[in-house]
Amino acid sequence: MENIQHKYVDARGLKLHVADIGTGPAVVFLHGFPEIWYSWRHQMVAVAGAGFRAIAPDCRGYGLSDQPPEPEKATFRDLVDDLLAILDSFAIPKAFLIGKDFGVRPAYHFALLYPERVSGVITLGVPFLLAGPEAFPRELLPKGFYMLRWQASSSIFPVFETEIFFQNSDLSSQLDYLAHNLLQEPGRAEKDFGRFDAKTVVKNIYILFSGSELPVAREDQEIMDMVDPSTPLPPWFSEEDLENYAALYEKSGFRTPLQLPYRAWQEDYGVSELKVKVPALLIMGEKDYVLKFLGIAEYITSGKVKEYVPDLETIFMPEGTHFVQEQLPDQVNQLIISFLNKHT
Repeated sequence: MENIQHKYVDARGLKLHVADIGTGPAVVFLHGFPEIWYSWRHQMVAVAGAGFRAIAPDCRGYGLSDQPPEPEKATFRDLVDDLLAILDSFAIPKAFLIGKDFGVRPAYHFALLYPERVSGVITLGVPFLLAGPEAFPRELLPKGFYMLRWQASSSIFPVFETEIFFQNSDLSSQLDYLAHNLLQEPGRAEKDFGRFDAKTVVKNIYILFSGSELPVAREDQEIMDMVDPSTPLPPWFSEEDLENYAALYEKSGFRTPLQLPYRAWQEDYGVSELKVKVPALLIMGEKDYVLKFLGIAEYITSGKVKEYVPDLETIFMPEGTHFVQEQLPDQVNQLIISFLNKHT
């Protein structure tokens, strides 16, 4: 950890924080929520020790990176463009991309747009998923599902999401969208989070997302209240780890994280051919709650995902949860390094 260098890259007017260690072929780690660059601490050191250069940025609006001027308009395409700026800034012609949680979206999006710049893609906790309004059937989800709660912005509807949806959907879908969103209380997530300090919010989400069931609250219950205050941290997540996360979320707040990923989730890839042309590895914990989400398990195990990612290997870790890279770092590191060596 002490050998990790911290740098800043100019990405279209924003200064993005980047953690950097090692020399050799580049490996870029893209975090999810409620994570930051630090969530890759175990992997960065291991990958650097194996002869690679490990780079882990804080996404715009996260950690030590600048906030975008209008967080409510931030998009996944912004993350793709930021990644391109990082590679160009370091004069890296080609890199492996490793994404966790929502970091999977920009990793695969980048591979679709710039396959010549990608040596391979590894994802943890989430497979390649279709994007756009039709790929997220809200009407099939329980009303207290955390993603729905966090998608309802204080401006009633997320700005970017609403524009894209109404440009690319029929009248029936638009009416369904309005009916469903009007049932969501605007700004409910902000109010929920605002009752606690950043440390408590991160702690609660880590505990909640470490479970094997979808986080769904009762109608009269907030997401933060689903966690008993006396519940201890997972054994693999120390108080020092929590302090590191809390310090950075105290700085950044949750304004951009609620937009990216939750309120920009309807955004499409904007490409005509949804076929990933580079080798890929999916690492899933068998106790990851994501496997309970809308047929995800069958999508993976049936091989349907290979229609979009033909050269995909999938590995299930029996005891793994959603935070498998922090929970089982040695095993995950071995899988990552084996893939990197195979495709270098």
